[in-house]
Amino acid sequence: MTQAATETGGGASARTADAVVKARELHQSGKLQVVEFLLGKEHYAVDLFDVREVVEYTSITQLPNTPSYMKGIIDLRGEITTIIDLKERLNILEKSSQPVENSRIIVLDEKITKAKTGIMVDDVLAVSTFERSDVDSTSASAGSDDAAILGIIKKKIREKEQEKHELIIWIDIRHLISNLGDG
Repeated sequence: MTQAATETGGGASARTADAVVKARELHQSGKLQVVEFLLGKEHYAVDLFDVREVVEYTSITQLPNTPSYMKGIIDLRGEITTIIDLKERLNILEKSSQPVENSRIIVLDEKITKAKTGIMVDDVLAVSTFERSDVDSTSASAGSDDAAILGIIKKKIREKEQEKHELIIWIDIRHLISNLGDG
C-alpha cells in the first residue's frame, strides 16, 4: 500500500516500501486488495492502488459555485486538496448517525486524479485481500447503467459458529472522479 496502513511512526517509509512490494506481488497473483469503508450502513471498497493515504477529518473550506458533492478544500501538509463527499456523489440519502468530525478522508493517488483529491467517507474499516472468485461482477452491472460499480465482494465472516457472507460494494473510483463534472 502507500502510507495509509503502514504509517505508524519511525521507519514508516521502509515499511511502506515493503508493503508496496507485497501488494504488487499479490495483485499480480490475481488477488484483489481494497480499502473497505462505510457510507451510511453499507460497506464499500475501492482498489488499494487508487489510494495514497487515509487521514482524519479536518475543517473543510467550502468553495462557491461548485456541485453539492464537492465539499471544498483542505490544507493537507501544505498542499491544497479537493474533498468530494462520496455519499452525495453516489446519491446515498442515508445520513450517518456519527458526527461529521468522525468521518475519514481517503486521499486518492494523484496518478488517477491529476490533482490532489480526497473522498470523504463515514469510516474506514480495513485494508483487505480477496480472491477474484470472491467478486460477483454480473449482479453489479445488471441493476444499472452506472459503470461506477465494479462488482460485489462476498466477504466470508464467522458468526456464532456459522460462516456467512458480508456483501461489499466495490466501486470504480476512477470512473467517479473522471466524471466529476457530470455529477
